[in-house]
Amino acid sequence: MQTNASRRVFLSAAVAGAGGMLLSGSALPSRLPYGGALKRDPFTLGVASGDPTADGIVLWTRLALEPTAPDGLGGMPSGSFDVDWQLAADERFSKIVKSGTATAGVAQGHSVHVEVNGLEPGREYFYRFRVDGHVSPVGRTRTAPTGLSPLTFAMAACAQWEHGYYTAYRRISEQDPDLVVHLGDYIYEYESGGYTAPTGIVRRHAGRKCQSLGDYRLRLAQYKSDPDLQAAHQVAPWLVVFDDHEVENNWAGPFSSTDAAAFAQRKAAAFRAYYENMPLRRGTLQKGGSIRINRRISWGTLATFHLLDTRQFRDDQACDDGDRAGCDERLDAGRTILGADQRGWILDGLNRSQARWNLIGQQIIMAQRDFKTGPGVDVNMDTWDGYAADRTRLLEGIKASGAANPVVLTGDAHTHYAATLKPDFADPDSPHVAVELVTSSISSDGDGYRDAAGIAETMRENPHFSYIDQRRGYIVCSVSPEEMRAEFRTLDYITRRGAPAKTSARFTIPSGHAQLSA
Repeated sequence: MQTNASRRVFLSAAVAGAGGMLLSGSALPSRLPYGGALKRDPFTLGVASGDPTADGIVLWTRLALEPTAPDGLGGMPSGSFDVDWQLAADERFSKIVKSGTATAGVAQGHSVHVEVNGLEPGREYFYRFRVDGHVSPVGRTRTAPTGLSPLTFAMAACAQWEHGYYTAYRRISEQDPDLVVHLGDYIYEYESGGYTAPTGIVRRHAGRKCQSLGDYRLRLAQYKSDPDLQAAHQVAPWLVVFDDHEVENNWAGPFSSTDAAAFAQRKAAAFRAYYENMPLRRGTLQKGGSIRINRRISWGTLATFHLLDTRQFRDDQACDDGDRAGCDERLDAGRTILGADQRGWILDGLNRSQARWNLIGQQIIMAQRDFKTGPGVDVNMDTWDGYAADRTRLLEGIKASGAANPVVLTGDAHTHYAATLKPDFADPDSPHVAVELVTSSISSDGDGYRDAAGIAETMRENPHFSYIDQRRGYIVCSVSPEEMRAEFRTLDYITRRGAPAKTSARFTIPSGHAQLSA
């Protein structure tokens, strides 16, 4: 295990690029099977790792000479390329632990997914790739521990390219997390100018509105070409789940909001491109054009991440979607957001869990969020408020499971929230079942703000909220057997580069208590 000082050396070098001492250790295999067919650096999309286990990790890269090439294939020559990879115990690669060769072909968008096993639990590793004489940046990753080792992870979501720069990703990389949990809207599907932030458009989407496999590959490549995003991937393994914009705004199961006739094919293309560009395991893509992102990742006996899918199995939004008051359809007991099978999966996992903390990663705000002042409620149909009965079933199931310390981790809202969750938000005596932490956006909606008067009014209508902040940012969580601490990090602007991040609020969740302590 590195000291904090040596880890900072790695972070400093890694975010600066792949050159220098990090590549001066043991050489990668020297064969050049294509005689120099790739005349430029093909590692323009960086490297990543994800889904750690106690003895394994997924390593990822994707070759692209021109990330915004119109066909989505990154300007790569036709054919397949052998990509050598190494995993080392040190950043100088003097102690190579595992190595091998993977194939990057056209059919996979020239992506590489390496599932490495047989590693030691709870330790750092370093990895890199080589193809045709070119060497990738170095990534740092880690395996999960087997015991109660402390955990620090960052929560992120919602990074609209056109709305601003990814400074928040850079600040995450500087936090030195053990893990990053990305809760959706990694990309946005709109054509250039199709979704304008209040603070305007800072940079332009390449390509058209995403519809085909090539469109989604192009969009993902453009986003992944960002150096701040690459820095966040380089320093830690990621757990990823998608929300709606990886496919289309507010899609619901088989229902499209724009093009129902071709939606099944569009979803399949989006899912395939998403897999190609994320550090996910081979079994993620399913037959019939679906994808499985609900899964469990254990961090020893300290924490289990239960990752949910709130898009593929949901009913269509009630009352034609949007913010609605007086929508009785949303209360229908038969409506579901999880689907019966997934609800059974999450509750069974909670019933069986022996973890000290049960962290439920999902996409859309679970707490009731009433926008109406006075009697009655005005809520958003795309969130759990539009599926109120399913929320009650889940929260009652969580309570009945007896699972220790459930905490819901959420994205989507473009606003920081801290809340307590209960089966009946209208009943002051309804029991507190869990805590919800909602991260604001990386860039979506442009430069944020803090409306103190509006926040106070929202909290009067929603007394289960303990904190609200409309600025851009992320959350850093530190977990020990005794408590979980959450730091809400904010940036005052993202339409210009270089904003510092500051801690705007801190909360502690004591073990055994579903409540927030400032």
